[in-house]
Amino acid sequence: MKHLYLHIPFCHRRCSYCDFNTYANMESRIETYVDALCAELAMLAAEPQPAPPLSPEAAALRPTIFLGGGTPTMLTLAQMERVLAAAAAVVPLNGAEITCEANPGTVLERDYLRGLRGMGINRLSMGVQSLHDPTLRVLGRIHTAEEARRSFEDARAAGFANISLDFIFGLPGQTLEQWEHTLETIVTWGPEHFSLYALILEERTPLYAQVTAGRVSVPDDDATAAMYEAAMERLDAAGYEHYEISNWTRGQPCHHNLAYWLNSDYLAAGAGAHGHVYPRRYCNMPGIDEYIRAVQARRRPIAETTTLTPTDLEAETMMMGLRLSRGVGFEHFAARCGRPLEVAYGPTLHDLAARGLIEQNEGRVRLTARGRMLGNRVFERFV
Repeated sequence: MKHLYLHIPFCHRRCSYCDFNTYANMESRIETYVDALCAELAMLAAEPQPAPPLSPEAAALRPTIFLGGGTPTMLTLAQMERVLAAAAAVVPLNGAEITCEANPGTVLERDYLRGLRGMGINRLSMGVQSLHDPTLRVLGRIHTAEEARRSFEDARAAGFANISLDFIFGLPGQTLEQWEHTLETIVTWGPEHFSLYALILEERTPLYAQVTAGRVSVPDDDATAAMYEAAMERLDAAGYEHYEISNWTRGQPCHHNLAYWLNSDYLAAGAGAHGHVYPRRYCNMPGIDEYIRAVQARRRPIAETTTLTPTDLEAETMMMGLRLSRGVGFEHFAARCGRPLEVAYGPTLHDLAARGLIEQNEGRVRLTARGRMLGNRVFERFV
């Protein structure tokens, strides 16, 4: 297996917009959780994994390990080293893209960051989200804009040459002028990668309750679209390639996420982690204690398994792949799904092209500029 996701569900505090599988004030469980995570990785390493045929573009991806959360940097260096050693039995570290999510405001001193870099982590994904301190407080973030800048500079000084920054637009009270100022500022930092996402109000979050009760207002769809267009214009002018709907790079796209968008197989470990090994998708038990108990009983901590049909595989390959600016290659689709793209979706492709939402050339099908703005309408045609 070439790709592995590891979920570290601990946070100092849950953000008001977050619907991920995370837990605050459970630091006392971290050491036992690390034990369980290493044990689950040993189970994965002992299981034979299928080797499906890969298209040339999927085969060209580097092996990847992605530590997400939550806040992976709540682990000590010793704990992180143990996790990576266990992960190496699943995906060899040598030559791999190894990403660790990191939040400003956590313990990100240079010595800690040097330690991460020294053990082989070669890509840092920093969740900044905003450079407006009042907005950061509304979001429940534990850092300020200045602390985010210092964390970025410390990561550079620690030797990280591949840093991604995450931001959200369409935030409570955010104006286009504020967002444009943020864009002007962050391009001067010079990271290799940006992930910029429109705010999604998830029903189970405090922010959703505040907005629906009228205590907080968010920009409307037109204002949010204008922010997205501003990001495209400013990052293009700064030399960043808009290689996926929400992602920009200056020479170093995220290979782990490319594996997702190419609908590749990947393993996952940790509480609530989701994996995909066709023809099955699985989700681990979300609760920390139930996850630990299952692994201590020497059972795979799987809570749910979904069996995928060939039609599911084709639909997901299209919906994920069309997020990429280069779109879906005919060769890739045939290698992944077992039959030509024209056979699976010929009439649909013809209709979407006639509507100006997709275009075909050089053996690929991709969204047009109009199709990118109406992406969900395109994706639903493949369901």
